[in-house]
Amino acid sequence: MAHNRPDAARRPRRICVFTATRAEYGLLSGVLREVTRRRTLDLRLIVSGTHLSPEYGNTRDHVDADGFAAAATVEMVLSGDSPVAAAKSLGLAVMGVAEALDRLRPDLLVVLGDRYEALAAAQAAVMLSVPIAHIGGGESSEGAMDESFRHAITKLAHLHFVAAAAFADRVVQLGEDPTHVHVAGALGVDNALHLPLLSRVELEAEIGMTLARPTVLATFHPVTLAAGGLSGLDAVLTALDRFPRATVAFTEPNADPRGREIRHRVRAYADARGPRVKVFTALGPLRYLSLLSQCDVVVGNSSSGIIEAPALGVPTVNVGDRQCGRLRPESVLDAGEEAADVEAAIARALDPGFRDRVRAAQPLYGDGHAAERIVDLLAAAPLGGLLRKRFHTVAPASPSGAAG
Repeated sequence: MAHNRPDAARRPRRICVFTATRAEYGLLSGVLREVTRRRTLDLRLIVSGTHLSPEYGNTRDHVDADGFAAAATVEMVLSGDSPVAAAKSLGLAVMGVAEALDRLRPDLLVVLGDRYEALAAAQAAVMLSVPIAHIGGGESSEGAMDESFRHAITKLAHLHFVAAAAFADRVVQLGEDPTHVHVAGALGVDNALHLPLLSRVELEAEIGMTLARPTVLATFHPVTLAAGGLSGLDAVLTALDRFPRATVAFTEPNADPRGREIRHRVRAYADARGPRVKVFTALGPLRYLSLLSQCDVVVGNSSSGIIEAPALGVPTVNVGDRQCGRLRPESVLDAGEEAADVEAAIARALDPGFRDRVRAAQPLYGDGHAAERIVDLLAAAPLGGLLRKRFHTVAPASPSGAAG
């Protein structure tokens, strides 16, 4: 194990960070910047997944442009769009990450979130006896198979950085040692509050689109546990047509089963409606958050509508149950998978009185300093004995009405 070698105490601690998607990289970028600022830490970055895929915008270019050199790249994305293809991609990721970790010999591996790519990286790390720091445990997204992946990563991980106290309680409920569970806040809030965002004029020039009012930012990801999976998309597209003057900016979905079908349908929708509707494959963190800050409402089923949008005072219409189980800020309006429900929620989100309440709402996901807290602990956490996990038993609550 790398942290048990005789020179480990004298050299910088090697922090390996795994990134496989544009969204997760946008969240991790603050952690990467903090790690590179510390002379006691040595960043080893593994770039994988859709970052390396032309179909998803070759977003490794965003990583390179930010000045983060990949210590290893892991090809894993197959061209298919089926559950079998995704499962095979997971297997390829385990093999590729294992080879990378064996070469890079890190002291810690950092993974974020709930996707199958992160699960693959964590599986490889366990096999190579590399301690895992997991960011984003304890949350819930009941409409997606990611729900299972997130909690599986929690059980594989050794250090836990969560966004809120309620999530820390869930991680402990899963048997994790409370001394290894830390409430840091959400990294998305860090970016929303601290990145120097583009002005409306600068953003329009960057993305080649005039943002007439109202501006809608829409994203729809596959609801991977739903039998049909796309009824919510039908509702969103029909509802948006009932606001014919709106500017609509669509961002494309993750690399999940049926994601390709969503991309095709959204592109066809945009092509039929002229310049007021545009689809973006990969905006990158700065342009995405700048667009989020300039829009009037977020529509769809992305977690950014639950976490980043409230930090910027932007209302969200959350469609369907993909995000069911997450803490809900006051700015989030839940809508069913019917066009009338989505239309009514959009109309309410655009109401000036509601927008005033959104701007005054209290944040639920931290104060914008999550990356600093996480990297402080990555630098200071004792590594000796960390790999040996013990199940922490939580005393059961007394049954309701039980005798004292």
